[in-house]
Amino acid sequence: MKKICYIVTLPAVVNSFLRAHIQAAAEVFEVSVICSPVDEYLLEGLSARIFYLPIERKPSPLRDIISFWKIYRLLRCEKFDIVHSIMPKTGFMAMLTSWIVRVPCRIHTFTGQVWVTQHGVRRVLLKLVDKLIGAFATEVLADSASQRDFLIDQGLLPQSKVTVIGAGSICGVDPLRFQPDRAEKQNVRNELRIAQDAKIILFVGRLNIDKGMLDLAAAFFILANKYPNLVLLLVGAEENVSFKKMQDICDVEPERFHYVPFNSKPERYMAASDIYCQPSYREGFGMTLIEAAACGVPAVASRICGIVDAVEDGRTGLLFEAGSVAGLVSALSKIIDNDIFLSFLGRAARLRALELFSANKITEGMMLIYQNNFINRSEN
Repeated sequence: MKKICYIVTLPAVVNSFLRAHIQAAAEVFEVSVICSPVDEYLLEGLSARIFYLPIERKPSPLRDIISFWKIYRLLRCEKFDIVHSIMPKTGFMAMLTSWIVRVPCRIHTFTGQVWVTQHGVRRVLLKLVDKLIGAFATEVLADSASQRDFLIDQGLLPQSKVTVIGAGSICGVDPLRFQPDRAEKQNVRNELRIAQDAKIILFVGRLNIDKGMLDLAAAFFILANKYPNLVLLLVGAEENVSFKKMQDICDVEPERFHYVPFNSKPERYMAASDIYCQPSYREGFGMTLIEAAACGVPAVASRICGIVDAVEDGRTGLLFEAGSVAGLVSALSKIIDNDIFLSFLGRAARLRALELFSANKITEGMMLIYQNNFINRSEN
């Protein structure tokens, strides 16, 4: 049996984006996963061999060199037929080591560019890393059409080398997992002690400056004074923005601002909410946008590469200029003030998510990529 290996930084990435692909690949390939052991419980039941290596998300030169060497030794020993990586650091390590040991099919998925919000030497170096990833890979995937065009326009990749599966996203959305659920809506609100008639603005993801967290806090400070039944709910891990800092900016009563740490069931909180907000400065696609959409929750999000593929402005949500607190306040107000418009957007969002971003379609497309790559390389 031919062998495929996924190399990522965290088990959470596997659980969120690759689980369906791995389950499908396991029917054809012997599957392995290389990642860090953080939250390894998320990989329970996975149809794959797991190799835990000390891969850290943040730069750590000495540890990164050790991880690189261990990945190289593992790939040389295992002789995989396909290596598939996600995320910049693991992408560089995976594509370079698999190129050195001559893995026939080397696939990397771009999910957003870290360097977009950087400046000076750091921007140049991070951009170079992405270019090298593309050079060492035999196949490059982008998780959105706008990101593909951006990579090409920036001169990082030739047009012939970049593919987008279907309408975009890494894994699509599971309509059975992400769907409107009145019972869950009531349960979550009771758990968090949020009134059933409150309007909840939800964000799911890392509390990070690049995700627009400070803009969201500033916007909620303005909106909370105007709408007494408005509640902000954050679900995700603290990164370079703390919940306390956002709480200080919002300056509202505790019952109007809630925080739930990283959770493996974001669909519960999406089903409980009214508006999904994604005020990011950079994204690859914005997976949570279509997951919320499948739950019938419209989005207010920044008009940037990746997000413009996930949200149809005026039909499944509203877009505003990234970094504009005034624009964010205006867009949210248009939905908060109009229940009919809110319902219209929610229905359209769910229909579009199911039509364009079905998990089955994306997984089938990914399996076709694997098969075509392997067949083409074998013939050559």
